[in-house]
Amino acid sequence: MTRPAPQPDPTSPGDVGRRILVVLPLPPRQLQPNARPHWTAKAGAVKRYRQIAWLSALAVRPRQAMLTARVTAKFYFADRRQRDPDNLLASLKAGFDGLVDGGVIGDDRDFIHMPIEQYVDRARPRVEIEVEEAMEAPR
Repeated sequence: MTRPAPQPDPTSPGDVGRRILVVLPLPPRQLQPNARPHWTAKAGAVKRYRQIAWLSALAVRPRQAMLTARVTAKFYFADRRQRDPDNLLASLKAGFDGLVDGGVIGDDRDFIHMPIEQYVDRARPRVEIEVEEAMEAPR
């Protein structure tokens, strides 16, 4: 079920580690796992989305890369249609690689993926990737 956008909670209990927010456009259709584009079209889409994530990460990256991080992806769509969370996560692979390239975290194997969240924002569809340093080892 699509919910209204959440309001930030300044008293949230998880403020122990460093936290950054990277805002990206929605992944292009070629990056969806069920899409069957020509390999050159997909390769170009991967390269462009990875570069967008890299540039966005450079603007907010920590001084030192995080060792382990909890990652929450919040998708904001222009309509109320529900999408498959597994496919949404898979479509962000190039974006996560861009975060590694940008120095947010050392390796994307060290991401602990939290459940995907879906919201409606008709004016500005996007993906917000919240990366919070975690103390526990990845699962």
